[in-house]
Amino acid sequence: MHVVKLMLHCNCVRSMGFPSRQFSRVENFSSSCQWRTCKKVSEYSTVDTERYSSLVREVVSSKISSKTPESIEDVDCQLYGPVIRSRPPSQERRVPKNLHPLLNQAKGHSEYVPGPLARVTLQKDSNKPSMSSVTRILQKTMPPEQAFYLERWKRRMIAQLGEEGFKEYSLGIFKQGKLFHAAIEETFIQETPSKKEAEWPEGVTGYLESVSHVLNDITEVRAIESAVHHSTLQYLGIVDCVAHYRGSLCVIDWKTSEKPKPFLHNTYDNPLQVAAYIGALNSDENYSYQVENGLIVVAYKDGSPAHAHLLNSEKIMPFWEKWLLRLEDYAEK
Repeated sequence: MHVVKLMLHCNCVRSMGFPSRQFSRVENFSSSCQWRTCKKVSEYSTVDTERYSSLVREVVSSKISSKTPESIEDVDCQLYGPVIRSRPPSQERRVPKNLHPLLNQAKGHSEYVPGPLARVTLQKDSNKPSMSSVTRILQKTMPPEQAFYLERWKRRMIAQLGEEGFKEYSLGIFKQGKLFHAAIEETFIQETPSKKEAEWPEGVTGYLESVSHVLNDITEVRAIESAVHHSTLQYLGIVDCVAHYRGSLCVIDWKTSEKPKPFLHNTYDNPLQVAAYIGALNSDENYSYQVENGLIVVAYKDGSPAHAHLLNSEKIMPFWEKWLLRLEDYAEK
């Protein structure tokens, strides 16, 4: 029996490719063959290493640039396929085809004269082509990304409130905004402070408290809820207020928000809206003066201090150019 085991042992060694003479003293081996299971040949052993050695060195040694080495395309285009390079974004800044001036050279900076506040109403003339409003133009030319976020917010609110609930919510926001504007208007038209404060709904009271520190810096109010139109560029709108803010004559736009908007970019298209109103007012013959500055005031329902974003004559110009571009986009639709 022992002899049979030794013979099997020797046959196993020979099957591995070793000469039998190298293992003359087979008695030193274990009776259980350690090489009984033959090693499986790797499928990578047939790879042509010389063919890909330069490719491997190129990839491994590339420490500076993360771009695809040019030699990869040259050595083996079939392995990786053609490299598709995306075009870099255009660095050219889009400018309006007609850079219409914001200011009106025919107008000066007239001094403030106390008197009734200007309140020009919109007048429709059937003999003239109708003009589009600033709000409509901005809505129709809203950037896709901004429209996406707006639609996503709307769907989220509908999911929470339902279709009817969302309609009621939107109507409530609109009513509160109207009441807030009415309260601001009443504050400005009072020639003498009333001993009895007007009674406003709770939400409006919070908005008024929010803007109280801004109202202290507003003087020499000239117009309120007054229509403006640009006869050359063919658009119109209604400005909330024209007054001095800390010494600068501004077109003032009152906004309400449930979320803080401490930075100008948080106000989205509001700077374009104010720039459009400034350009229209400067073009409108109903106003003997012109304005160079804008002010966006964001009020909060909980009474938190409002954020006031001042756009001086330098800051307003880029938004005026963007507004002109939106006008061009609207004309093409």
